[in-house]
Amino acid sequence: MAVAQNPAESGEKPVAWWKEPTKEQWHAWVAAWLGWTLDAFDFTIFLLIMAPIAKSFNVPLVAVTAVFTLTLWMRLVGATASGWLADRMGRKKPLMISIAWYSVCNLAAGLAPTFWVLFLFRALLGIGMGAEWPAGAALALEQWPIRSRGLMGSILQASWGIGGLLSSAAYGLLYSSIGWRGLLMLGVLPAAGLVYIRYFVKEPAIWVENRRIQRTQKREVRLPLISIFKLGMLFNTLTACWWMASGFVAAYSQGGMFPTYLQKEVGLSPAFVALPVMLQSVVFFVSGFFWGLVADRLGRRWALILPAIGGIIVTPFYLLTHDYSMIVVFFAIQGFFAGGGMYAQNPTYLAERFPTEVRATASGFCYHQGAIFGGLTAPILTYFAINLHLGFAIPMLIGTIAGCASFIVALLLSPETRGKELVAEVVLA
Repeated sequence: MAVAQNPAESGEKPVAWWKEPTKEQWHAWVAAWLGWTLDAFDFTIFLLIMAPIAKSFNVPLVAVTAVFTLTLWMRLVGATASGWLADRMGRKKPLMISIAWYSVCNLAAGLAPTFWVLFLFRALLGIGMGAEWPAGAALALEQWPIRSRGLMGSILQASWGIGGLLSSAAYGLLYSSIGWRGLLMLGVLPAAGLVYIRYFVKEPAIWVENRRIQRTQKREVRLPLISIFKLGMLFNTLTACWWMASGFVAAYSQGGMFPTYLQKEVGLSPAFVALPVMLQSVVFFVSGFFWGLVADRLGRRWALILPAIGGIIVTPFYLLTHDYSMIVVFFAIQGFFAGGGMYAQNPTYLAERFPTEVRATASGFCYHQGAIFGGLTAPILTYFAINLHLGFAIPMLIGTIAGCASFIVALLLSPETRGKELVAEVVLA
């Protein structure tokens, strides 16, 4: 493992970490940030309006949670396809395609005349959502300086909280005037980011050189998804998949049905439902700075394991009460742990675990296969809550704690990558 030399040790005058990246590197990071943040808005807005959609179309809530499930499952399709394109033709074009795709699908879902049309376009939206992540993460992080890669990857991932904040604010402020259709149609706005990406973002030099080496040495990796399951990479791939699947189960156990729980069981109005979701989103974003610093000092694994432990401790405090103050305070605190902090290193850690020629494919697949398990979470929780008359709190509690525990075990078996230099050399061909 190659480790970057400290400027102070080499006799050079150290520079501030934010001055180390070039303008092109900052443009690439901002492009990935825009895609991810607006992706978050499009996805999380649906979690807030599942109950109203069920009422509007006169369908069971379980049917609407199935839309949520299929959206998550289709993310794997988009992530795998986008990862392959990003490894073969570059990171920039797949990112642009994905943003245009999920923007148009959200608009179409908002205009849907029937539940099944909405079902179709939200499912298709999942392809675009899945496609954004591998292309954007590779674009931003494989060229970012080692010294602050953990921090900036953490801030990038934690910006999901900004998307969640925007969606909950839109719900709290606009739902009564524009309804769930208007909220979905706001999802077309991310398409404006395409102009920025088209004119200001360049392909990472590492990827360009890697493709040149593949071609000139006739060592092209044509099937990167197959390559990550070869013997030398198999354990790394499987533990990455285990880690991500556990994270998705924990995430959607504590957050996926939380707005519905507050609406149906606690009986709260839109503004009161929005407040704890908004606060958790803010805390999630702020936590990215803290856990990013931890990752660059203690390592990627501990920056993930510690918030998972905290998440286990915090969960009962907002689920085993109907006291609104307790719910607001501890659900917001959860944003520092299982509501956000334990996911902050996803882009950095995945980028560092795989070589350049398969990075986007591997990151996209490992991340979004977890969405299969996350997608099962909402209907399973709903089944236990409604059909077995348990209510939502106990199933959410069990799912969150079990997911966090499994997450920790997977990381204890995984490699540490802090300080790893990402290089252009071909490893797997």
